[in-house]
Amino acid sequence: MNTTLKIAMAQLAPVWLDKGATLNKIEKAITDAAKDNCELIVFGEALLPGYPFWLALTGGAEWNTKVNKELHAHYVSQSICIEKGELDVVCKLAKEHKMAVYLGIMERPLDRGGHSIYASLVYINPEGDIKSVHRKLQPTYDERLTWAPGDGNGLQVHPLKAFTVGGLNCWENWMPLPRTALYGQGENLHIAVWPGSDHNTKDITRFIARESRSFVVSVSSLMSKSDFPENTPHLEAILKNAPDTLANGGSCIAGPDGEWIVEPVIHKEGLIIQSIDFNRVLEERQNFDPVGHYSRPDVTKLTVNRERQSTVEIK
Repeated sequence: MNTTLKIAMAQLAPVWLDKGATLNKIEKAITDAAKDNCELIVFGEALLPGYPFWLALTGGAEWNTKVNKELHAHYVSQSICIEKGELDVVCKLAKEHKMAVYLGIMERPLDRGGHSIYASLVYINPEGDIKSVHRKLQPTYDERLTWAPGDGNGLQVHPLKAFTVGGLNCWENWMPLPRTALYGQGENLHIAVWPGSDHNTKDITRFIARESRSFVVSVSSLMSKSDFPENTPHLEAILKNAPDTLANGGSCIAGPDGEWIVEPVIHKEGLIIQSIDFNRVLEERQNFDPVGHYSRPDVTKLTVNRERQSTVEIK
């Protein structure tokens, strides 16, 4: 078996809160990655249709305000309902180019009523099938004002050539037990998606790689003050307190020894392409394997609930 895998990190700025225009950028990135014979492409957290930057800029915790209600409603209306086929074109491109895709979306799922949204990481295999949708377990800080907490259904790994790949959203990469849930299923290529900025990726990417003895691919988005569309609700209120740069990127790759393969890339939009070799995983597992020869399941063991949570069960 060919032990190498060619990866494209798509470090993009969304067309903020415009799912149609952002999907066009995603589709172009997949097509461009195919020209370089990439076998996996990864996009940042909540790229489709964008991260809720307004929460920190417009008093997002203020109760019952017109600004927060109208921005939230706009956000929900631009979020993705997978059941309605809103990722079908992405799936078609994945199949056409025989390319796996990890894509960060704001999901508006019908199995939770269709009005709440979840920061979800979608895995599409090279056959164009959606194999898992991981809803972020715990929204971080002000994200809780607009995102709902997810469940364990998406704590899954997937075969990809010689690799076993899994992924987590943003700060849940800091959660030891979800990481362990993926390690225990054989993960050796870990995908970490972020809304942006190297302050998130520069330390934990290498830490997870060294802990797990796996490759770790961190992919972030970009966002600058000029990226807010003119038709954004309450744009003036958002821009009043917005810094020039809200997300500077920071996409990177660490090898199974915890050393950089691609150091964090900032302030650069486009594809960052790198090939990795599975044999490096086996080399580093020789002296440490956190769920194999260097574990004690008779002493400590993790239980994972992968049931998809829903308020209504219809029998």
